[in-house]
Amino acid sequence: SNDERVRHSSSARRPPTSASPRIMDRANARVAATTAHITRAPTSAYMEDVVNQTPYRAALRACRDDLWKFIDETNANPIFVRLAWHDAGTFDYHVRSWPKCGGANGSIRFEEEMSHGANAGLSKALKYLEPFKAKHPLLSYADVIQLAGATAIEHAGGPKIKMRYGRVDVETPEECAREGNLPGAEPPFGDGSPDAATHLRNVFGRMGFSDREIVALSGAHTIGRAFKERSGVTENGYGAKNGTKFTGCPAGHGGGGGTCPFSARHDGDADKGVGMEGGRSWTKHWLKFDNSYFKREHDEDPANLLWMSTDKALHVDDEFRKVFEEYAESQEAFFADFAAAYKKLSECGARWKPVDGIVYEW
Repeated sequence: SNDERVRHSSSARRPPTSASPRIMDRANARVAATTAHITRAPTSAYMEDVVNQTPYRAALRACRDDLWKFIDETNANPIFVRLAWHDAGTFDYHVRSWPKCGGANGSIRFEEEMSHGANAGLSKALKYLEPFKAKHPLLSYADVIQLAGATAIEHAGGPKIKMRYGRVDVETPEECAREGNLPGAEPPFGDGSPDAATHLRNVFGRMGFSDREIVALSGAHTIGRAFKERSGVTENGYGAKNGTKFTGCPAGHGGGGGTCPFSARHDGDADKGVGMEGGRSWTKHWLKFDNSYFKREHDEDPANLLWMSTDKALHVDDEFRKVFEEYAESQEAFFADFAAAYKKLSECGARWKPVDGIVYEW
């Protein structure tokens, strides 16, 4: 590719032809090490990519600003994070060809993939993003999806995700990932794992994540809810009357009609509501991105908060528990590790244009 390092060629200085193969290999290695810092002169195609970054960066910034306003008005933080996660989370690093490897390539926009059981309810998030893609056509679907997830986390009080952009979209439904790559919540697990900890390691290990990264990424459950109509892991469904005192405030919980005695948002603005009411959350303030997930608020109020087998595994498994308890003590450590792991997730399986992507910080 146009950014490859200069390689040894037949015209480069070589040891005498009478030298043994071992000596030649050593000499070649020394030459390669000496010239590793030298890059080829940029080609016209490479320079065109660099020039084209300027309008692309402008589109990213404009789209991010639009997304921020929309999220602030609708409280769509959790569903955007889930959409971004599910587009990227199909990645399998054992598969070396693109797009068969899955990952952040915009394939979730096709019904072939959106209809996967794990994606129930995410068509709503995709519909939310369609006007943004139409307004900013220069951006790929994959970038808009990942930008929405990162913006949602930051808007909720979480860390900035310094990811790359310039992801290339798949073009046809035939390029979608196979079903079954995303993690399950409760046994029996689709991969045949005997327990939740093994399942988490199987699924995230397939994407190249360590135990520490698994716990960090699981901390995304600090925001959001589960619904009976989607994952089915709770009896709490759509609407205020089917929510908990934290997600819908049905009769008997703070006045009913969805009027809660507190705000779930990170900024405490109760006037902006919670968006669609209902479902069951993992934390009390489920529109605030912090380390509450690791505080195990569920233990204090199991009637109103969610805790699944895959959540429990994080503080029962010996190796997971070390990290889980560290994050309970230090939000700073959680934020640093989450930002790095989420960046890695958002770039899983991506093909870039230009070849190294576009690094853009707000």
